[in-house]
Amino acid sequence: MNYPRFHQQMRWFGPTDLVSLSDIAQAGAQGVVTALHGIPIGSIWTTEAITTRKLLINELGLDWTVVESLPVHEEIKMRTGQFELYIQNYCESLRNLAVCGLEVVTYNFMPVFDWVRTDIAHPLPNQSEALLYDHRKYELADLFLLERPEAKAEMDPAQLEKLQQQFDRMSAVEKQELFQCVFQALPGSSEALVKDQVLAAIAQYQDIDAQQLRNNLIAFLEAVVPVAEEVGIQLAIHPDDPPFSVFGLPRILSTAADVEYILAAVPYKANGLCFCTGSFGAHPENDLLRMLKEWGSRIHFFHLRNTKRDGPDRFWEASLLEGDTDMYEIVKEAVYLMQKEQRSIPMRPDHGHKMLDDLGKAVYPGYGAIGRLKSLAELRGLEYAVLASTVK
Repeated sequence: MNYPRFHQQMRWFGPTDLVSLSDIAQAGAQGVVTALHGIPIGSIWTTEAITTRKLLINELGLDWTVVESLPVHEEIKMRTGQFELYIQNYCESLRNLAVCGLEVVTYNFMPVFDWVRTDIAHPLPNQSEALLYDHRKYELADLFLLERPEAKAEMDPAQLEKLQQQFDRMSAVEKQELFQCVFQALPGSSEALVKDQVLAAIAQYQDIDAQQLRNNLIAFLEAVVPVAEEVGIQLAIHPDDPPFSVFGLPRILSTAADVEYILAAVPYKANGLCFCTGSFGAHPENDLLRMLKEWGSRIHFFHLRNTKRDGPDRFWEASLLEGDTDMYEIVKEAVYLMQKEQRSIPMRPDHGHKMLDDLGKAVYPGYGAIGRLKSLAELRGLEYAVLASTVK
């Protein structure tokens, strides 16, 4: 008997990605998760552009069923400017993706930044490198490199003085490296954002608090989810990364309570989750196994990665089987979910360590070939063992 299993994926950033489709095929993945990064955010993805990308992937014997991501324009998040046009374009892109056989569309509703880290090459004891978030270093970047106007007013005076002294001891090279780490551009790009550009983007949200952003997300979902449901697309929202406010910007998908609110507000099956164990796991109050059991039917995509917290405001990407999340229990519950609902759920390993021959290469941070190959192999082994012990 054939049992539903993970649809094993790896992320690919397109033809300019140093990790090739051949690398991904050799890693054992069945398909790739990708996007049309060259199309401006808010523009329509045409069937021609989608088909061209899909044929390129299929030539290597891989499939493409998951989009990551179809970006949500900032004017939609703020409900300003041409947001209605951008929502119409989003719906048209969903229709075109469905015509081309795509099944899952991942997106996020994080203002300005898709993710923030303070070190993209944190050295581990075995000399591999990992992504790391350290809140003290983030504060240095916010206060003294970005110089966000509200940052000092939000800070305790005694702590501000300590941070000023720490910043004064940093070399020019250390300051430049911190800026480049924190202000990375969107995934798939290696260029850092420009200071004035970042400040202007943040300033647009000065009158938008968490509840207003949440309302804007609900309004967006009420417009696009019926279209997704009609054409057979599953929408999978990615949680906040990190799962707390940065640069004074609101966060609305960091905790179990946030998930419950969003899923209940728009109760279509097509309105679902990208269940990222790293993002949810970096928040100490989240019980990932309980969340998986409660909302399994609304999970359309898994990002399986592990983080290790070192206090309330510092975490790094751990080896898949060694972080704060019990990955065996997560995989076991995911296998049970797939058997119960008789469906295969796409999964990809995420944020692998930079290691072996990838060290020294200019791969996108967290997306080298070998670290993710290692995680994919571990996940495949976990799934095999769970299946062998429970359903065979």
